[in-house]
Amino acid sequence: RHFLQIPGPSPVPDRVLAALSMPIIDHRGPEFSRLAKKALEGIKTIFKTTNPVIIYTATGTGAWEAALVNTLSPGDKVLMVETGQFATLWKKMAEKLGLKPEFIATDWRHGVDPKAIEAKLKEDKNKEIKAVCVLHNETSTGALTPIAEIRKAIDAAGHPALLMVDSVSSLGSIDYRHDEWGVDVTVGGSQKGLMLPPGMSFNAISDKALKANQSSKLPKSFYAWDDMLNMNKQGFFPYTPATNLLYGLREAVAMLEEEGLDNVFKRHDRHAEATRRAVQTWGLDILCQNETEHSSIVTAVLMPTGHSEVAFRKVVLDNFNMSLGSGLGKIADKVFRIGHIGDFNDLTLMGTLAGVEMGLKLAKVPYKKGGVEAAMESLTENLIKSNS
Repeated sequence: RHFLQIPGPSPVPDRVLAALSMPIIDHRGPEFSRLAKKALEGIKTIFKTTNPVIIYTATGTGAWEAALVNTLSPGDKVLMVETGQFATLWKKMAEKLGLKPEFIATDWRHGVDPKAIEAKLKEDKNKEIKAVCVLHNETSTGALTPIAEIRKAIDAAGHPALLMVDSVSSLGSIDYRHDEWGVDVTVGGSQKGLMLPPGMSFNAISDKALKANQSSKLPKSFYAWDDMLNMNKQGFFPYTPATNLLYGLREAVAMLEEEGLDNVFKRHDRHAEATRRAVQTWGLDILCQNETEHSSIVTAVLMPTGHSEVAFRKVVLDNFNMSLGSGLGKIADKVFRIGHIGDFNDLTLMGTLAGVEMGLKLAKVPYKKGGVEAAMESLTENLIKSNS
């Protein structure tokens, strides 16, 4: 079996694969209604919200668009931050939709600075900025943004802007609290912490976002919230949904609840810490520079000067049938990414890191030995603490 160690799509566990193989049913019948209601209620627990969560037959990119078109109007200003490739793509989408993004530039090595958000909003005396759009976890760089602090920054500025957050790669893997953190629209996706194939995405919405929806003037049809919410009340959709992905979602939510979300988050934290220990022992640099912002689902590693991440990943793939994440955008061929997300355990991590360390030697990338041993020590220390 292929070793898929990119930061999403993540491997799909056997229980979810079995659920996906259920026979197709009538998406207008009572059995489907029961399935959809269960899935719609279950996903709320993962977002930690009591408000509606809308499920789209689309990737996270579709849910980005849904968040924007359902709340904003042509010419509206939105505040965004260049944390990496995916923040950049969301900004380009906003431009194509006729919005006016104000983009705070960064070095792609940090999450969003709440102080920068507060300062920009205080400068906006006429309250022209209608939304602040940030990524909780920037998958391209492995940098996390403190969403609760962003909410505090918006409040400190006394600004009415909506807060929109991309949680595509963090949902189900890193602690996320839609209601408690005062998020207005959270964008999610199926193919990462939820352990599903790509093709399903989400909008978790606040009362404030629903109010903004009433005056939004951007065109919308497939992504219209009102049609979805009205049909969802009866357990149906305004169009043919991804029926079998709903079976998979129901099973994935059950798996997360059985483990306990807090335990899921701790598991990802543990694997991320062990991975960073390995990288540091190898003498390589982690792209994300602030330790408090290190992602728990992906570690982005800088290649030594003069060495290609494309060539290195090819060596790993050819010799061990293992895929690592590539460098994207500005950091293409400069960074490789180790995914440790979803259906993942200690031994899977050790196999991953062993493949990386052997790959470094085969590709003749300068490194220091002992990274795998350092990771093992980290995992063992955590087990001793948890068992004492």
